[in-house]
Amino acid sequence: MPRILVVEDEEHLATGIRFNLELEGYEVDVIGDGGEALARLAGGGGAGNGWDLVLLDVMLPGLDGFQVVDRMRAAGNFTPVLMLTAKSLPEDVVQGLETGADDYLPKPFDLPVLLARVKGLLRRRDWARGGGEGVETARVGPAEIDFRTFEVKTGGETVRLTLLEAMLLKLLVQNAGRIVSKAEILEKVWNVSPDTETRAVDNFIVRLRRVLEANPRFPKYLHTVRGAGYRLVLEA
Repeated sequence: MPRILVVEDEEHLATGIRFNLELEGYEVDVIGDGGEALARLAGGGGAGNGWDLVLLDVMLPGLDGFQVVDRMRAAGNFTPVLMLTAKSLPEDVVQGLETGADDYLPKPFDLPVLLARVKGLLRRRDWARGGGEGVETARVGPAEIDFRTFEVKTGGETVRLTLLEAMLLKLLVQNAGRIVSKAEILEKVWNVSPDTETRAVDNFIVRLRRVLEANPRFPKYLHTVRGAGYRLVLEA
């Protein structure tokens, strides 16, 4: 059963979340400080101390949630993150996703919604890894992609993708040769409204080009189709 880390400084809320997650059969750890959470998450050698998911509040003592997720990604920890916050404006949601979170749930929230988001995020992780459907490995030019480990091997180097990077790349691989619109990506990868105004998709495309392309400024495999979306070709 998946292990979940809850990073929440409101003790009564953290206790309630932990109790209900454990009722669902999850193993749960709780940390109430952003600095301590980062020390555990950034010190796990990228493995996140065995956690399968992090529920991360934004307003924390020490470091806020945005800083925690940004620094844990920089340290090579790509454990999926569901951010919890009282900030629910569209720009706050976008900031959370662009910082490196994989999903975002505004407070206050109903317990069934939280449990559904947890299950959904774990399902998305399993889908990105293969999960009994779709591709588990792929090749884009010289790059070898293993969706089971979120790793791309190219030019003698191995690059680890985040969950959202892996999901975006898998969506493009499964639709190789076809134009995939930004609206479709927002809905299927980010799980947000397809009319959400954000540069997150463009930024992620830039990041994938840095991994896949010898010269990201002149891409051979991952193309932008102006006004329509993006198209991936497997061989140039």
